[in-house]
Amino acid sequence: MQFTNFDLDTFLRDYWQKRPLLIRNPWAGWRNPLEPDELAGLACEAEVESRLVIGDDHSRVMESGPFPEERFGALTAGPWTLLVQAVDHYVPDVAALIAPFRFVPDWRIDDVMVSYATDGGGVGSHYDNYDVFLVQGLGRRRWRVGPKCDAQTPLLPHPDLRLIDDFMPTGEWVLEPGDILYVPPCYAHDGVAVGDDCMTYSIGFRAPSRAELIEGWCQQVVEHLPDEDRYTDPDLAFQDAPGEITPAAIDRLHDLALEALADKAAFARWFGQFNSLPKYDKDWRPDAPVSAKALRALLAQETPLECNPAARFAFIREGEARNLLFVDGQVFECEGVLAALAEQLCSGGAIVLDPALVQSADALALLTVLIDQGSLAFEEDD
Repeated sequence: MQFTNFDLDTFLRDYWQKRPLLIRNPWAGWRNPLEPDELAGLACEAEVESRLVIGDDHSRVMESGPFPEERFGALTAGPWTLLVQAVDHYVPDVAALIAPFRFVPDWRIDDVMVSYATDGGGVGSHYDNYDVFLVQGLGRRRWRVGPKCDAQTPLLPHPDLRLIDDFMPTGEWVLEPGDILYVPPCYAHDGVAVGDDCMTYSIGFRAPSRAELIEGWCQQVVEHLPDEDRYTDPDLAFQDAPGEITPAAIDRLHDLALEALADKAAFARWFGQFNSLPKYDKDWRPDAPVSAKALRALLAQETPLECNPAARFAFIREGEARNLLFVDGQVFECEGVLAALAEQLCSGGAIVLDPALVQSADALALLTVLIDQGSLAFEEDD
């Protein structure tokens, strides 16, 4: 699916991370990519993260999946909502919804959560710490958007849900199939199904917090510092007040800490690995390691490769013909023909590689590792 009526430049300039926007059906031809029964089936699978929220603003109870099939038949009349995470990992037609939003770099894209709600169903007024596009797939949903929130925003007491107390909407719309509501980080919003069979596709984005970056990078640095790398003061001078930590000592201590964290190239390598760690697991490892003979034959036949939908691929340029390739938390140094291969593997969709790669031992070695660890698969082996 692609957009045919969407001004990307205006959106990025005036709305991205600035204010909410209602986008009335911009698709060439909207088609709901998933049936409600299929979503319920996913919620019964042990490896799929799902939640059931029962009730309305007067009282909400949350249950966590997986759910037995009979649970949905046992639901009584009244509002309820089923939410299923990372549906794009299991349903290719849902994964296809991400493509029009790739004006945001891939490393920022998280997953597609799908919700189904009966009349009046919703999760309540809340805010997210990341951008989200809410695509109405089936039925109708009334969305109310409020002001920007933060950690000081009062929340209602609830054991499972972070609901805003005294939500004061500033805008309200009813979305029809194909309509999209963009909500920037931290803006309050509340969606309620208008009628039964309401399905919404939430395309969410990753936004690492400052705390996550500092904690993760510091931990990485600390693990590689020798114990003898310590404070020194060879120019120590007598001081009148021995109990004082002098400004000179503070400067030296501060520099000692910051110098260890200041290597930008090392930080980039760490971040590529950190950000490419998969959030969910979808095991694509072959039953037996791929053989060099089979790999050469499939490449020669131009058999398309596919990326595991749960895998994360990204690269960082280190020079004109050198890239660092990050796949599922691992880093691969790629030069020459491998640098071009790294970029192609990060392009998304079905990948048809140049048959000439059978002549490159390094390319065959890289592909072998990625196939054996389940990050890639030839279409016939999916």
